[in-house]
Amino acid sequence: MNEIRLLLVEDDTAFSQIVKDSLELTGDYIVYTAKDGQEGYSAFKSLVPEVIVSDVEMPKMSGLEMVKLIRKEDENIPILLASAHTGAKDLSDGFKLNVDNYIKKPYLAGELNWHIKAIMRRVHQVQEEAEKIENTVFTLGRYLLDLKNCVLVLDEERFDLTIREAEILQMLYENKGIVVKRKDILLHFWGTDNFYTSRSLDVFVSKLRKYLKKDPSIQIQTIRGEGLRLIL
Repeated sequence: MNEIRLLLVEDDTAFSQIVKDSLELTGDYIVYTAKDGQEGYSAFKSLVPEVIVSDVEMPKMSGLEMVKLIRKEDENIPILLASAHTGAKDLSDGFKLNVDNYIKKPYLAGELNWHIKAIMRRVHQVQEEAEKIENTVFTLGRYLLDLKNCVLVLDEERFDLTIREAEILQMLYENKGIVVKRKDILLHFWGTDNFYTSRSLDVFVSKLRKYLKKDPSIQIQTIRGEGLRLIL
């Protein structure tokens, strides 16, 4: 596993060094340090960390002021605030700035480690879900194909597809510009290439052409004796 690039913003340099050394000893982190919010903001811009742990009360620029600046540029980087003050008002100030969590000072490096790992797990889960959603939505000319919901969308119009229609269109999209052999399509979806499955494929393709006819740049071509080709 690659080390997590962590930016630790803490004005107590002795404490900061202890935490840095302890985290790096685990082998899971590369820790960069900054001694105030101003320095922390500069480090964020130049070092591009994966997670930030920051004290709240610091000279020159507080942790909250630093977070305000960071959130204008990056809404997603995980941020953990450390503070001896964890009253409702103190917590509210941070969460309004979309911080991920608080840790009460003083803390042990091991405690911080578990906080960070929990945050990073949530971040990775969100990223994976986003990738899954992204990978099921495709652009076909003026249309959007939503495979998860089996829907074609054109402006305000919505065309509900059967699962088989959506799957055939997906196969053609993934091979756009290339002739997909008719036999390969039949064997993939029906497991056989007899007369009846061939006629079924013709029906599905006819329906797809009907759905897509409002964008003339899209064509499902029949290449005689070979197969089908999607042109975008």
